[in-house]
Amino acid sequence: MNQVERRPLGRRLLAGLGVTALALLAAACIFAPGKFTSTLDLRKNRTFTFRYAGEIVMVPLQASKPKVFAPEACHDEDYNEHPCTEEELAQQKTDWEKSNEDKKKSDAQAAQMLLGGLDPSDPKAGEQVAEKLRRQVGWNKAVYIGDGKFDVDFAMTGRLDHDFAFPTIEGFAMSNRFVQLSLRRDGSVRVDAPSFGPQAGATGMGAMMSGLANEKEGDAMPGTTEADGTFTVTTDGEILANNTDEGPQAAANGKALMWKIDPRTPAAPTALVKLMP
Repeated sequence: MNQVERRPLGRRLLAGLGVTALALLAAACIFAPGKFTSTLDLRKNRTFTFRYAGEIVMVPLQASKPKVFAPEACHDEDYNEHPCTEEELAQQKTDWEKSNEDKKKSDAQAAQMLLGGLDPSDPKAGEQVAEKLRRQVGWNKAVYIGDGKFDVDFAMTGRLDHDFAFPTIEGFAMSNRFVQLSLRRDGSVRVDAPSFGPQAGATGMGAMMSGLANEKEGDAMPGTTEADGTFTVTTDGEILANNTDEGPQAAANGKALMWKIDPRTPAAPTALVKLMP
């Protein structure tokens, strides 16, 4: 193998990681909160009212930062670094362009699988999602305002005979939950809001893979630092546990828990409330 044919090790690794990172991140964070107000009222008789008003960001629809070719170090057969020749630089750029094009195609295919066939590169994709939301119960308002953002008003009142999660989108294979209520046999309800936590849920392996994939490409990961709002839980039930700073506060017809959500939020909101068995 001659020097011109040698592909930089870092770029070869990144090309292989790109599609995997996309799949992990898409599964972990398709949606992210923007500016919002969200409330949850839990009654001891198991009735509840949930509302989310404000912005939702659909991460795959956000514009990515343009990629710019950046040469990597050149090495000889013994992997000793040396100044790149014009031929080596030209080969690097050719490899980069091909890898970039292949990644775009693979990313588009992966995104469509996760989004029920929706093509995020289609200029009409945002409005198609908004139409889908408006068909579903609870979405009183869903307007696409551009760059992956939707102005929404969701409200639902019901009885906790089963678990509840928000949002759920018809036709999507999977999506992350902003708020999830998990009902236990003893009548207690666990309240979790994973997408209101650090980096809107893009943590763990997904974040690590994103960092590797973006190390040389200069991509900014969209949709993970725009959360700005409040999440308030009110209840006449017994608050068994919570991770608020202030703890339960007096409120009309019970007590209230309140979390301020922004990029500095240290942990996702969580609480455990005892209702009727």
